[in-house]
Amino acid sequence: MLKIRTMNTISEHGTGALEKRGCLVGPEVENPDGMLIRSANVHGMEFGENMLAIARAGAGFNNIPIEECAERGIVVFNSPGANAEAVKEQEIASLVMASRDIVGGIEWVRSIADEGDSIPEIVEKGKSSFAGPELLGKTLGVVGLGAIGALVANAALDLGMVVYGFDPFMSVDAAWRLSRDVIKAEDLDTIYEKADYISINVPYNEQTHHMFDDEAFAKMKQGVRIVNESRAEVVDDEAMTRALDCGRVGKYVTDFPNKVILRAPNVIAMPHLGACTPESEDRCAAMAAMELYDYLVNGNIKNSVNLPDATLSRMGVCRLCVLHRNKPRMITRILDFISDRNINVEHMINKPRGGYAYTIVDLGESIGEPTAAAIRAMDDVLRVRVLY
Repeated sequence: MLKIRTMNTISEHGTGALEKRGCLVGPEVENPDGMLIRSANVHGMEFGENMLAIARAGAGFNNIPIEECAERGIVVFNSPGANAEAVKEQEIASLVMASRDIVGGIEWVRSIADEGDSIPEIVEKGKSSFAGPELLGKTLGVVGLGAIGALVANAALDLGMVVYGFDPFMSVDAAWRLSRDVIKAEDLDTIYEKADYISINVPYNEQTHHMFDDEAFAKMKQGVRIVNESRAEVVDDEAMTRALDCGRVGKYVTDFPNKVILRAPNVIAMPHLGACTPESEDRCAAMAAMELYDYLVNGNIKNSVNLPDATLSRMGVCRLCVLHRNKPRMITRILDFISDRNINVEHMINKPRGGYAYTIVDLGESIGEPTAAAIRAMDDVLRVRVLY
């Protein structure tokens, strides 16, 4: 029986799917084979020898030590795209809030609650203070055209906006999702020059850390309105504060409040609500659970954030799964070892990712623990599993 430990509250769409497949699932599970989590911070956690994989029911994974896990042969999954519809809807709302002072208007109306029968008259006199431009005909620059960015770009076109998109790493799948009416920006400077509104949808990593800084803001249109559904750290908050103070940025809508940005003017900060819909939580949990189960049972890796993706239909009698460093002759060493024992290879795949690689070999007969142990003892091998 596979044992899956949960952290945070995970939707029944995920836990139930695992239980139906015979897994023991819950927060008290000891010595788990895998973990299913949301936002729980597992940095510094001691992972047992049985731990094979961690699945994140969501897109972000900065709460997981992915490099440490890679070195130990622990696959980390996320669930990209499962929350895209929820985040897209919030981004469209954010564009409207950035344009028209809806939040300020609501707060002002509440402040006149004691004015009695004078409220309608006061409203008519004061409403012009909260007016703002329409989105129709304005230019939106979408930075990052993954699952969320593509949906935002397409939706903005439906609102009558002119849309520029920038993503030097756009996948083929993302390209298929994107409307042909989105104008390709060759560089970020084009976005800065053209955009009245900017939507940030990039993953957070070393390359995107503080990519929106003083230099970037200086290239933007005066009064540009920015929506950040990426991560707080892609924006230099001190630089953003300066840009807001001088009016270079007219409004900043972010899902990631902190002590710096909450002191700045013209900021609308929300409590990380982008993916907080029951539908999104259900989809994320179901996707993460099935990624985890497919790896534990079949050795297939899909949507890993730290090790190579590799999937293969099952053939043969047993399956040999080897996570190893991406070094010359590794595949040859593994296959030579198998052929020296007169074992036939029915099917195989090898996929690299940076310094790591993953090899799946379907064999024509069973192999015992001594054979697996010998492969496990090879230099640069991180983990070996034999599946039946």
